[in-house]
Amino acid sequence: MLRLKKLFFILIIFFYNSFSFSQIEIKYKIDEEIITNIDILNEKKYLLFLRPNLSKLPENEILKISRDTLVREIIKKKEIDKVFKKQPNEKFLNEIKNNLFKFKKVKNEDEFRNLLRKNGIKYNKIIEKVKYEALWNDLIFRKFNSLVKINRNKLKEKLRDQLKNNKKYEYNLSELLFEVDKSENFDSKYLRITNYINSTTFKNAASKFSIAGSNNKGGQIGWIKETLLSKKLSKILKKMKINEITTPIEYPNGYLILKINNKREMKQIKDINKELEDLVKFERNNQLNQFSLLYFKKLKQNTKINEN
Repeated sequence: MLRLKKLFFILIIFFYNSFSFSQIEIKYKIDEEIITNIDILNEKKYLLFLRPNLSKLPENEILKISRDTLVREIIKKKEIDKVFKKQPNEKFLNEIKNNLFKFKKVKNEDEFRNLLRKNGIKYNKIIEKVKYEALWNDLIFRKFNSLVKINRNKLKEKLRDQLKNNKKYEYNLSELLFEVDKSENFDSKYLRITNYINSTTFKNAASKFSIAGSNNKGGQIGWIKETLLSKKLSKILKKMKINEITTPIEYPNGYLILKINNKREMKQIKDINKELEDLVKFERNNQLNQFSLLYFKKLKQNTKINEN
C-alpha cells in the first residue's frame, strides 16, 4: 500500500512537471541566449515594481515593454561582462542599494526585503538588474568620457549672454525621445505617439515609445534651469504654457518631444562660477547620454535577434 502511494505521488509530480513544461514557449533568441514567455512574465513583475505607472497600460503593451527591456538588458549585459571581469566592490553595491531604498521610500534593507516579499520579488534578482544598469553607465563613462568636448569659454559666454535677460525661468520637464526605423515613416510614427498621448498620458507614452533613459520614470527629468538649455530650447519653452507639449525637435539620436509640467521664475544668480560648473556637468551628461544611445544601437545591430 505504501509503495502504491509513493508511485501515485511520483506520477502526479511527473504529470505536473510535464504540464508546466508544455506551457513554456521560446519567444526570442538573442545570439545564444533564449527568452521564454515565463521570462517575460517575470520581467513584467519586476518592471511594475520599479515603474508602477506601467500598470495603467493595457496588458499586451506591458508585455511588449517587458520583452523589449529583456532584450536590451541581455545585449547590455553581454557587453558589460566582456569589460568588467571582476564583481563590483562593496562600496559600489551599497550605493546602488541605498539609491534603490531611497527610490522605493524605505529606510533600510529589512524594510526593502519586506516590501519585496509582499510583491513576490526576489532580492538578488532586482539588485542584479539595478547593478547592471549602473555598470552600463560606468562603461559608457570609461569608454567615451575622453571624447566629450566641452568648450568652457563658449559656455561661459553663453551663460553671460543669458544672464543679461532680466526674467529667467526653470522648467519641470518630461521628455520623450523617439527614433524612426527604416521600416517606419516619421509622420505615421509621430501620429501614433500623439494619439497615444491624447488617449492616455504623456507619462504612459514615454514609457512605451521613448528610447531615453528617463523612460523608466515615464519621461520625468525634473527641474532644469533655463541657463542649462540651448538658445533654441529656451526660445521654444518660453513661449509655452504649463502642460503644453513641443513638436518634435530633431536630435542626434532621434526626435525629442518635451512637456512642461511646471515652470517658475529663477532666483537671481549670485555665483557665476558655480552656475558654469553646473552647465559643464549638464553638457557632459548630455553628450554621454548620446554616446550611450549610439553605442547600444551599434551593439543591437551586431546582435542576432530571432523571434519565434
